Amino acid sequence: MKTIASRFMLGTSLVFGGLIGVWACAALIGGLRQTGWQVSELLRQYMIATGMIQPFHTLVDFYSHIKGVEYLICVAFFVAFPLFYRYVNEERKQVHTER
Repeated sequence: MKTIASRFMLGTSLVFGGLIGVWACAALIGGLRQTGWQVSELLRQYMIATGMIQPFHTLVDFYSHIKGVEYLICVAFFVAFPLFYRYVNEERKQVHTER
């Protein structure tokens, strides 16, 4: 009984997985067709729709965005630099080779 149930579950998951794959390919091709087969335009529309890209209406909006990105870069540097400094200055074991 276990083998029949496991085969049924495997078969249905493969069928549904295949259907979802076909649907995803159809959605991608349909989106590309609407944008004139331009991948970059499709990605731009996706990022606007999901809120990753927002238009800047004023200079203050743009400056606030750039300032936020600058702070993220500073935090990454403040984490990475001490780790790099420790790596560079650690004692190395000498490997002697005999001739």
